[in-house]
Amino acid sequence: MRPASPTRPRRVSLATREALWALAFLAIPLAFFLFIRIWPAFQALWLSLFNWHADPGQRVFVGSLHYQEMLQDPRLGQALRNTVLYTLLGVPTQLVLGLLVALLLNAITRWRDVFRAIYFAPYVTPAAAVAWVFSWMLSPNFGIVNEILGWLGLPAQPFLTSPTQALATVTLVVVWQNLGFQVVLFLAGLQNIPRDYYEAARIDGASSWQLFRHITLPLLNPVMVFSAVIGTIGFLQLFTQVVNLNFNDQGGPLGSTMTLALYIYQQAFLRLNLGYAAAITVLLFVLILVITLLQLRLLSRRVEY
Repeated sequence: MRPASPTRPRRVSLATREALWALAFLAIPLAFFLFIRIWPAFQALWLSLFNWHADPGQRVFVGSLHYQEMLQDPRLGQALRNTVLYTLLGVPTQLVLGLLVALLLNAITRWRDVFRAIYFAPYVTPAAAVAWVFSWMLSPNFGIVNEILGWLGLPAQPFLTSPTQALATVTLVVVWQNLGFQVVLFLAGLQNIPRDYYEAARIDGASSWQLFRHITLPLLNPVMVFSAVIGTIGFLQLFTQVVNLNFNDQGGPLGSTMTLALYIYQQAFLRLNLGYAAAITVLLFVLILVITLLQLRLLSRRVEY
């Protein structure tokens, strides 16, 4: 009688091993993301149910009281309106200017990298430094911008000290600083579009506008979606520029530049109302999540080749 042969271990296929290694490598950044992003969000939701200051032993459970208070807070409503206005004004302006500059840079061959570096330099400059420089330039008393307006025979403008001009002024400063990032994204997208598409369309008699409308824009859709989402998140979280552009009246004048992020900071660290600040943080998180999902749903489209 022949002895039974030992069972051989099953060999794992190459595809399975690759999948296991991929999951192993993805587990580390996933754990980091859950710890840094998701856990603080749930922690903020939990803290928003308590009324407390700095001592954890003095927390008092209040349930949804802070969320009811939010509905009756006029300063929160103003901060929310300002944040939405920042986003509605800033994001489309960034996209249009970024695409326009990228198209111009894509049309040249010499000094393209130099111009790209010049446009990108403000983006890597600290936001606080940019805000302080613009605060000096836009000063109604000795700012260089009003000096130039005077040379042109135009009246001086209050800019950051006017409740009607301050929000638009802050938006322009943020757009100027972030423009280089948009330019680099769009320029990379333009350079990845195959030239064959344009040559074939020109042979068929397509005009420049038709090339842009039917080739450039559809193939740039992924870049536009990414730029819109990143820009929207940035404006919804706007904080540094608002604080430093008008340092002596943060969020002013008359709350005209107040944002949700700045209002959270004031509630948490100036008034020590940490539970209410956590509730506003939950509101901001939900707002960013909903708007981002809507953008991904409405802006993304399938490109047929």
